[in-house]
Amino acid sequence: MSQEQVFALAIGIGFVAGLRSMTAPAAVSWGTHLGRLNLSASTFAFMGTAAAVGIFSILAAAEYVVDLLPRTPNRTEPASLLVRVVTGGLAGACVCVPEGGFVMLGGMLGAVSGVIGAYAGFEARTRLVKKLNVPAAAIAIGEDLVAIGLAYAILFV
Repeated sequence: MSQEQVFALAIGIGFVAGLRSMTAPAAVSWGTHLGRLNLSASTFAFMGTAAAVGIFSILAAAEYVVDLLPRTPNRTEPASLLVRVVTGGLAGACVCVPEGGFVMLGGMLGAVSGVIGAYAGFEARTRLVKKLNVPAAAIAIGEDLVAIGLAYAILFV
């Protein structure tokens, strides 16, 4: 895989974190656990443990539910945005480990893409809700599926 392809994966998984902050690390954890991503000789080896898979999966599922609640803060609020930067950076760094170890750059690309994904997702949801005149939850569920599908494509296709 070329450096450009690896960086595209880091950007993509960071974007996923911007859409759903816990989906990116959950997908990386599953990918590592199932042998699609080799992190065994790195500081990120913990991502493939059963504990990490369980924790990140539960957090991702909880996020899907919490996102539907009316009082959930916008993803562009500082605390929510910070979580997306951290999880995007973690996931971006992880996807770069097996392909030459561009960990710092992968982490930065993932973090920046997390911010881009957060704002892009926020704008897309806001506009679709207005244009289609549907409840925000309907768009949120579609967005969940986009985040899951993109994460799957990045790690398993």
